[in-house]
Amino acid sequence: MSLQSGMYDFNLSEEQEKRAQRLHEQNINIDLLFQGPLSPRAIPAAVSEAIKELSEPYKEEPMIYSAMPAKWVTKLSASGGIPQYKEEWYMSGITAGNRELHLNDMESVITSMGEVQLQFDSADWLVKALTAEDIRRAKREGRVAGIVTAQETDALGTNLELLEVLHHFGLRILQLTYNKQNLIGSGCAEQANGGLSNFGVRFVERMNKLGIIVDTGHCGKQTTLDACKVSRTPVIASHTGAEAIYHHMRCKSDEEIIAIADTGGVIGIFAMPWFVHEDPDHTTIDHVLDHMEYVIRLVGVDHVGIGTDWPMSDLDWSLVYFKEHIAPKLGFAKGDGPSTETVAGLEKYSYFINFTRGLVARGYTDDEIAKIMGGNWLRVFEQICG
Repeated sequence: MSLQSGMYDFNLSEEQEKRAQRLHEQNINIDLLFQGPLSPRAIPAAVSEAIKELSEPYKEEPMIYSAMPAKWVTKLSASGGIPQYKEEWYMSGITAGNRELHLNDMESVITSMGEVQLQFDSADWLVKALTAEDIRRAKREGRVAGIVTAQETDALGTNLELLEVLHHFGLRILQLTYNKQNLIGSGCAEQANGGLSNFGVRFVERMNKLGIIVDTGHCGKQTTLDACKVSRTPVIASHTGAEAIYHHMRCKSDEEIIAIADTGGVIGIFAMPWFVHEDPDHTTIDHVLDHMEYVIRLVGVDHVGIGTDWPMSDLDWSLVYFKEHIAPKLGFAKGDGPSTETVAGLEKYSYFINFTRGLVARGYTDDEIAKIMGGNWLRVFEQICG
């Protein structure tokens, strides 16, 4: 990435800029809620309009219509129709990022498995990371790695055997709840805050047995605390913030952060303008780093990572549609994102080096930066997945 492009002003010296560049190039950088590599600003306008036209036949079905742009981006990128897909990933310096399955219902399971596998089959530079060594090997070979994850569990019902099938496919990280109540426990938007159900306890135990990482990103407080008590392996929050910095349902309390850290887990900080700062139009990467630093002061540098969750591999027109028609169905309050606002300094994934630059500016050592940028995620991944 050019030092003249997308550079947030951290007032770094020339020596510090060179150090940040060196660290970003040599480190294993992991984004565990990687909606990219594309963002609205990286997708050509002509491609955006073409995808809008292709999606129009589905407009009478809001959930399907909202999902179509991401599907078309995947298909067009696989056929070489959007070269920016590979370019942005490599310019970002991200060694590994998640590739997401959708487990809303059985149709979405089958469809998303096909779409995720298409990404791996169509790009010899993208490898499916089943173990930590797969990520290290990708770095050595100049390739990038995709970690298969999911944020919902509804399609599984009470059939724990389906977890094994998904693990065979490559699923390595699974979130217990998404905002609302499900059979496993209460999400962060659930008023009851009921915690893990009896089935949820068995679900976590089966995840432990299979080697699937327990993710509490969208879980309610008691569900998070219960998961930390039940799990025999480290628990994570792939994408969240510190409630003490900005009080939002998607952020974690001190008690939750400490509980996750006590399992040996990691808290991933997101770059969602509506969830890290009160003014989404004036949210900067410094606000994101403030959340990171709070977690570090609370539980130490070994327990923080990155899970940006934004900008999305989507288009401006579909993001507005999502905010108006889909987000309320998912438990988000009206007007509470996501939409087209972005964090200043992270408008595109090719600006990901600004994390490293920001950590340099804040005085972190080389070893500390390596942990925050991906080493902590890699440690947990290796411990649970091999």
